Amino acid sequence: MEESQQDAAVESDEPHNLEEMLRAIEAIETPSGRIRFDEVLDAIGRRSFGPLLLLAGMVTLMPVVSGIPGVPSLMAAFTLLVSGQLLLGRRTFWFPGWLRNRTLPSDKVHTGLKWMYKPARWIDRLLHSRFSFMTGKQGMRVTALACFVLALAMPPMELVPLTVNIAGVALTLFGLAIMARDGLLSTLAFIVTGTSLFTIIYNLT
Repeated sequence: MEESQQDAAVESDEPHNLEEMLRAIEAIETPSGRIRFDEVLDAIGRRSFGPLLLLAGMVTLMPVVSGIPGVPSLMAAFTLLVSGQLLLGRRTFWFPGWLRNRTLPSDKVHTGLKWMYKPARWIDRLLHSRFSFMTGKQGMRVTALACFVLALAMPPMELVPLTVNIAGVALTLFGLAIMARDGLLSTLAFIVTGTSLFTIIYNLT
């Protein structure tokens, strides 16, 4: 009983839509001009699959950030860790120090956040709880498997323009779908994932 109350308290502190996620990251103080990945994890919460997937999708989707060499591969490693641990049945997520201590230029992060605010408000208005079986326990495992496969394909995507941004769209949709319990959005995310994987296979063969 006490554990479930603690889980509920944790979830209440975590962002529940895209705009809340953006504001949580924007509120991080960065006097050094760099933002640590560990600080972002603290801001959005470390225990929920949806916000963590949404974070990976947002970073991969923002052109000003995803264009930094190595960032797509960093987000791929992050997604592999999150989705792999969910498939193993872990309730909390562990991240190694080398990942938590990575930094990004805070000016580029804030530029990307400002670029996303307007579409974020529009997207949030479209989110509804529907087709909940797609985001239930089994649906989450299927989603984790799809994200795991997508993450494996992300490093080669750096060689093909725009494909990594399509992967970012898929991860963003999956994250939002889980947070809003929106099965229709989850279905769309699977379609975008298939498109992303087909595109990278087609261009590299």
